[in-house]
Amino acid sequence: MANYRNSHQLRNWLILAVMAAAFIVLIANTQWWEAALRFFFPDETLVLHPRAPLPVLVWEHIQLVAVSSGATILIGLPLGIWVTRPSGRSFLPIVTDLTSFGQTFPPIAVLALAVPMLGFGFLPTVFALFLYGLLPVVRNTIAGLNAVPTHLVDAARGMGMSRLQILFRVEIPLAARVILAGVRISVIINIGTAMIGAVIAAGGLGSPIIAGLVQDNLAYLIEGAVPAALLALLIDQLMANIEASFAYLPAPESA
Repeated sequence: MANYRNSHQLRNWLILAVMAAAFIVLIANTQWWEAALRFFFPDETLVLHPRAPLPVLVWEHIQLVAVSSGATILIGLPLGIWVTRPSGRSFLPIVTDLTSFGQTFPPIAVLALAVPMLGFGFLPTVFALFLYGLLPVVRNTIAGLNAVPTHLVDAARGMGMSRLQILFRVEIPLAARVILAGVRISVIINIGTAMIGAVIAAGGLGSPIIAGLVQDNLAYLIEGAVPAALLALLIDQLMANIEASFAYLPAPESA
């Protein structure tokens, strides 16, 4: 059984490596995109957005997602852990309401409020994405930790483990799959939502999409939408592989 699991995981990582290599080759060959878009849209004067080459746009998009998702994980994960501890349990309703509000509040409205304070470009976009992606991480962290069987925690305590040892050696490993599912949702949401950054000159794959809508140029729309979709699929597979590495652990039920 262990050999089958290992071979299955190895196959998944190999598939991901092939997908990543194909994505890099596809994005790097701008002339392929120009030839294909020129074929489908021969009447358009320009078929590639002139602001920046496609690899630059993809890299800008990855930076927006990486920084915002990193901040979301660094804040959301400890916050979710804290409200499941005795010292923070009384703040659970407040944290839940605030993180829920962060996702229900439209990102474009967050941008409008953040621009006067943070200016145009990268920072306000990251701030909006951070707030929008916080809920899945916090919610799944709380659900995963609360669903860890009580008798396992009691057994660890009976063995003489401290609270920190119980958290890192028992609770987090058992809740890891649920927590990672929240991180996965948050990152995928951010890949799509990062498109709005182009409205305030943050760059990324939203630039050709916004330009295509304004100029009624379908070639621009495809140039931004297709790489974004492929990037989302690639990151989703990466997160799925990481989740699968915890498959040997019993998954706690979601709350």
